[in-house]
Amino acid sequence: MGGRCEASCVKNPDFVDGKPGAGETALFPRHGTEPGRPKLQAVRRLVLTSFRNYGEAELNPSCSPAVLTGPNGSGKTNLLEALSLLAPGRGLRRASMAEMQNRHATAPWAIAVELGKNGETLCIGTGRDPEAPEKERRIVHIDGRAAKNQQALAEHVAVAWITPDMDRLLVDGPAARRRLLDRLVYSFDPAHAGRVHRYEKALRERLRLLREGPADPAWLSALEDVMAQTGVAIAAARQHLLHQLQTAMDEAAGGAFPVAAIGLRGKAEEALNERPALMVEDLMREEFAASRGGDAASGSCAAGPHRSDLVVEHRQQRCPAHLCSTGEQKALLISIMLAFVKILGKARGVMPIFLLDDITAHLDELRRMALFEEISALGIQAWLTGTDKEVFLPFFDTARHFEVKNGHIVSSLN
Repeated sequence: MGGRCEASCVKNPDFVDGKPGAGETALFPRHGTEPGRPKLQAVRRLVLTSFRNYGEAELNPSCSPAVLTGPNGSGKTNLLEALSLLAPGRGLRRASMAEMQNRHATAPWAIAVELGKNGETLCIGTGRDPEAPEKERRIVHIDGRAAKNQQALAEHVAVAWITPDMDRLLVDGPAARRRLLDRLVYSFDPAHAGRVHRYEKALRERLRLLREGPADPAWLSALEDVMAQTGVAIAAARQHLLHQLQTAMDEAAGGAFPVAAIGLRGKAEEALNERPALMVEDLMREEFAASRGGDAASGSCAAGPHRSDLVVEHRQQRCPAHLCSTGEQKALLISIMLAFVKILGKARGVMPIFLLDDITAHLDELRRMALFEEISALGIQAWLTGTDKEVFLPFFDTARHFEVKNGHIVSSLN
């Protein structure tokens, strides 16, 4: 997996004895050397094989932020999707293995990355299982060794992203907001994914028993016990992250991006504000037991963290996010994600890679410039895409520019 990457996994020339060297841009002259400041984590080399509209492609951004411009449909988002697969899961499009496969290639798709981190180079390869390409199974190699599962990626890489699909996140139903929130929690606490999986599995089994009925009360109680314990843990983890996000946004107040007031609407979350976790677990068990008849009739579970919603308000305007303009909604989303990047970098000691697809849409010039300045101030490797090169001109003193055309990548001198 990713043989070309593994074969060339040598010491990063952009670092000398663990310190930034002459190969870095002016953006990062002392990054990682200031006490307490998170270190830089950056993709130095990306190699794609049979992925989406790329047969074979290679990109070498060094440690700089990268701007990808080109026509719609040229493959810009595909590059970001490949990078998003450095995190466990199905990537920023939540696509299947088959959807990522190049239709004209016979070899299974593969991604190889050289990652500069803490003055060393880490090689990561991932892709469709070549021994069983018909299966929905993604394999991972880290420094040439097969990883047990995708979760190993979370130990080495942190990735965050904003995509155009998220532009309606604050307007549409709560399911997408819950998915985003759980993905953000998972970046801090990998065990969160297991809790969500156990909760949803018990939820599905309970509903199946209720539909088929009459169900064994003891078996229902056992499932509801799992739901109560994992449900409270899920709610507590979500609340903890939101508190950190709110603190980070409050500290950044006064900038070009609005402060979002965020909270969780849900019975478990609201109960945790007033009562200890064990008492909330008991309350949830009682509620699950009392709602069996109604849940059997409706075919759904009326209460639990699967019903919770992330509530967002524009603090300065005192306006619910779903009533704000499209531009303000985009600005609120960026504000939340910038806060997330900051607290994640502080928690891990390494800044995450930040993927920003078509990010300048709905942003005026003031906020575009503010975003570029935020990226520079954070000392982070961000990947930005857009169709108009002119929009990014103020950023080209800091970022490397690549033009993408029909699955081909050309480094530009800006």
